[in-house]
Amino acid sequence: MNDNPAFGAGLQPFMGIPSFMRLPVSRELKDVDVAVMGVPFDSGTSYRTGTRFGPRKIRETSLMIWGHNSTLNVTPLKKLNVVDYGDVSVIPTSIEHTMTAITKMAGEVIDTGTKLITLGGDHSIALPLLRAHAKKHGPVSLVHIDAHIDTWEAEFEGSPYSHGTPFRYALQEGLIRKDEYMQIGIRGPLSGANDYANAKELGARTVTIHEVMEKGVKEILKEVHERMKGPVYVTVDIDAADPAYAPGTGTPEVGGLTSYQMLQLVRGLHGLDLIGFDLVEVSPPYDHADITAILASNIAFEYLSLLAIKEKK
Repeated sequence: MNDNPAFGAGLQPFMGIPSFMRLPVSRELKDVDVAVMGVPFDSGTSYRTGTRFGPRKIRETSLMIWGHNSTLNVTPLKKLNVVDYGDVSVIPTSIEHTMTAITKMAGEVIDTGTKLITLGGDHSIALPLLRAHAKKHGPVSLVHIDAHIDTWEAEFEGSPYSHGTPFRYALQEGLIRKDEYMQIGIRGPLSGANDYANAKELGARTVTIHEVMEKGVKEILKEVHERMKGPVYVTVDIDAADPAYAPGTGTPEVGGLTSYQMLQLVRGLHGLDLIGFDLVEVSPPYDHADITAILASNIAFEYLSLLAIKEKK
């Protein structure tokens, strides 16, 4: 890879083919540790669309990542064999068919022992991803960073699935381990006064933005480590960040996390049994100066760095 001028994180940001961090684009997974997969789907959104363009833009902004994580003191691409696996073939007019395609492709990747980093797309993609990971690992512990609980009942008459429902179905299908699901950064107006209580009844530990600000990220992470006993799946909705840091998203909510706090939360997962990750809801049409996508690509890089630390000799 280092001898090919098309690839390599050491190239200038304006050079090279814009795969994620200029990684080789390949469906060959022999001896591959991590695959980056895109899901350009946004037909599960309830407000502003545009997240179908998220994977491409996140890949583009990842070209600014030089390769060494100075905070975690690791260079992931020197520790791990990573490829850009390309995108799932989505069907914009059918969320059900797209979910089946996501589960199938994700399953094909993780069945080889390769870890998966998925770039969305809207948050409806988390349900088929959880189905694939639970089939491989059994029910997972879930760290969910978001502005919204996403455990609502069907938002649209006649269609049970949307970006507001994935974790209701994941809990009902037994994909998530009991008492090992934390949703962090939750805020904003609700559809009903009992929404948080309903999420709790389903099995979620809801950590509002007020609790994060009062206790601090370090204290929240302490609880994460205490709760997560099984294989840990991480799902990050970029709207967990305040719109000042991430305006390019479909359902922005004021009063959110800073970009630094987002990085802190992901870095703080070090030491957990990390088995899967998705980052969703980046909507480039609403993204001023690409700042949302830049944050997203760096969050994905932080998670990749955690996998590299685990493999560090």
